[in-house]
Amino acid sequence: MSRTSRNNSEELTRLVDEYYQLLYRYAFRLSGDRADAEDLTQQTYLIAQKKLSQLRDARSARSWLCTILRNLFLKKVTRKAEPVSLGSSPDVASDPAEIPELTSEELQTALDELPEDFRLPLLMFYFEEQSYKEISNELSIPLGTVMSRLARARAFLQERFASLREDISPIHS
Repeated sequence: MSRTSRNNSEELTRLVDEYYQLLYRYAFRLSGDRADAEDLTQQTYLIAQKKLSQLRDARSARSWLCTILRNLFLKKVTRKAEPVSLGSSPDVASDPAEIPELTSEELQTALDELPEDFRLPLLMFYFEEQSYKEISNELSIPLGTVMSRLARARAFLQERFASLREDISPIHS
């Protein structure tokens, strides 16, 4: 094995060790399916292995890997749904105390109900830690649209989380 191959192999191993769980969770949140999430995560590392020379700065590895995974997901999405409006009110409570504790399944159920036009910017913001401007550039949509979609996605999820909690709360008589 050549020195370059050994270094690439060591770097890829480090990337897997450091980011596998994050990428799997991101893939699961995007796809809503464990098998698809596993496939997307594995495919992400296969592409990363082939294109490792493109990663110039190890500090940007997280973003680079998440971008690969997101692009793979978008290529897999074959159905093109018409954009769905989540209402016109972007008002969102920003107090984290108002968001109830949820199980992973409850969170995924709520994310699955969120139209892709709203789910993707939300996941890019929280999983990839991208700024509004970065999301705008990546998705080729105006900055205001990103902000609006994020606000509406948060409002939808908060409403959905509240209804999930009401569904499982005991009824007091």
